[in-house]
Amino acid sequence: MAEKKKILVVDDSALMRRVMCDIINQDERFQVVDRAVDGVEALDLLSRKTYDAVVLDVNMPKMDGIELLRQLQKKKISVRVMMASTDTREGAKVTLDSLELGAIDFVHKPDNVAECKGEEFKRQFIDTLDAVTQSKAPNFGKTFVMDEIKTSRRVVELVSKHTSNIKGSKIVALASSTGGPKALQQVIPRLPANLKAAVLIVQHMPVGFTQSLAERLNSLSEIEVSEAVEGETIKEGHVYIAMGGKHMNAVTKANRAVIHYTDEPAREGVKPCANYMYESLKTSLYDGIVCVVLTGMGADGTKGIVNLKEAKKTHVIAQSQETCAVYGMPKSIVTAGLADQVMPLEQIAQEIILNVGVR
Repeated sequence: MAEKKKILVVDDSALMRRVMCDIINQDERFQVVDRAVDGVEALDLLSRKTYDAVVLDVNMPKMDGIELLRQLQKKKISVRVMMASTDTREGAKVTLDSLELGAIDFVHKPDNVAECKGEEFKRQFIDTLDAVTQSKAPNFGKTFVMDEIKTSRRVVELVSKHTSNIKGSKIVALASSTGGPKALQQVIPRLPANLKAAVLIVQHMPVGFTQSLAERLNSLSEIEVSEAVEGETIKEGHVYIAMGGKHMNAVTKANRAVIHYTDEPAREGVKPCANYMYESLKTSLYDGIVCVVLTGMGADGTKGIVNLKEAKKTHVIAQSQETCAVYGMPKSIVTAGLADQVMPLEQIAQEIILNVGVR
């Protein structure tokens, strides 16, 4: 049998530490080998020892989770971190900060310890931990640089103005999961405000986090970004992010494409699920669909794109393995023979623009 993956749990609550350690140790793939009560103790351990993953609380005395991530970055200690986060609005912003600072994914930690002992939380916790242990450890060499983003966007816009042969109406449909929030920062801010298509995004996130993600991307981008609202008309030059906890579809009403949410159970273990988005586009008004599949665990998007290809002209772009935090969803697309292009993350925006054009 394979050696158990070594986990460090960092949380100031003795009760929560015990609950999380029990969940981890009950799974034969993992073993908690160390515990820390705050960031100071965790930093000392991480300076001396190596772990397959760290489960990290946000709010702690002496040194909180965010400051620990900053210290790890400063000292160039590369470690796979899973945040244990609350679901408040402030908590959502802090979670996004942690993902920017190198945390790979997060799990929403209920305030009620009894809920933490429930089967649904245990499954989500272990699935997330599994994805984190299989991901690439963060690379601190390159950070988000706005000037670089703007320069690349101008170059692509100049090129795309000469691609006036793009005919018909198009829409971009993007799927992402583990590593997605950070990956989206390398794609969406590179898109111009006059993009000749709308962009639909399904990023696997729980309720309460997608609005903060949309607000953050909007603050970094020329193109408008928002959490998609039930019944709103889908417009060119706008990015719509699916609300956590619902499945987002594009439906036709009065000869217009509009957002419609449905409440079916989770599919592929996720809600929102990109397969629903892709399948809804089969009967849409669009002449062509540009499908983009970024980093993530599992295979969400594959079946949806297979079904979509039966009805629509599609162009499929998959993120390259070397630039993925987790090469699961794009790998599934490539293995199924669906990818028209396999591109490094920083080149995906320009391929979107060259496929749909600008107004």
